[in-house]
Amino acid sequence: MTQKRLKEVTEAILRSVMNKEVAVQHFDSSPLPDKESIYKIISDIFIILFPGYFGYADMSFDSIEMRISYRIARVYEYLKPQVYRELIHECRNYQTPCGTCDKASEAFVLEFLGYIPNLRKKLESDVKAAYKNDPAAGSFDEIIFSYPGLEAISVHRVANFFYNRGLRVIPRIMSEWAHSKTGVDIHPGATIGESFFIDHGTGVVIGETTVIGNNVTIYQGVTLGALNFPRDSEGKIIRDAKRHPTICDSVIIYAGATILGGSTEIGSRSVIGGNVWLTESVPPDSKVLIADSGLKIFHKKHHLDKNQ
Repeated sequence: MTQKRLKEVTEAILRSVMNKEVAVQHFDSSPLPDKESIYKIISDIFIILFPGYFGYADMSFDSIEMRISYRIARVYEYLKPQVYRELIHECRNYQTPCGTCDKASEAFVLEFLGYIPNLRKKLESDVKAAYKNDPAAGSFDEIIFSYPGLEAISVHRVANFFYNRGLRVIPRIMSEWAHSKTGVDIHPGATIGESFFIDHGTGVVIGETTVIGNNVTIYQGVTLGALNFPRDSEGKIIRDAKRHPTICDSVIIYAGATILGGSTEIGSRSVIGGNVWLTESVPPDSKVLIADSGLKIFHKKHHLDKNQ
């Protein structure tokens, strides 16, 4: 009886899988990028970005050249086929001839590896911003080892490099890996300046077309999102429209604030208070707070006496 039922279930599932009108299966001679491989690549990249903190506890100047060279070679070896998979899949998906995917994937990875010194400078500015703005930070070591905001922005800066060069699947795998680890959801398309600090991190959401300037600090639960989705005459979403806000230099956004809309701009040096809901631009040097909500605090004994 059980075997018969299992056969029926199998046949039903196969009919669903073979239905070409259903879009949740992938049959192709070109496999998509592998998520587990991307996760391992991120780990290798972190060893290069922060030598001595990850991978090798005993890193020294005598061993650094050999060990970094080894990791660079590993990233090249493992990342190149993943980039190739995405490139050739897109070519076949859009039925365009591709004779350059192998060379293009090599160029992508070599360009990324060459970009790492610049990436390290940006991450150094992020570490310094965390130390400057968080009195609980005891050292750079503590920040690099344990701050989820730094881990999230580190992965984002890697993912954003590939996103800006036309890749979509690999950057999203990277960003969602960081999201699952840190609770910080940054779309790889978001543009983020230097000296960026996310304090605590949990629940932060930063949308695809968000633009953030330099020296910006945000706290947990902040959403930089879309107010609406522009559509064309046929009702289809216009996917390349700016939907998310612009945050100018030296802005502070406190916990739980929500800022929405592609035309919304927060002027430089502004402060956005906790739990603010904002859908319009504010000029530089503004302070946006929720008006008196009528909150009242009673002394327990006095309150009980009044109700007796």
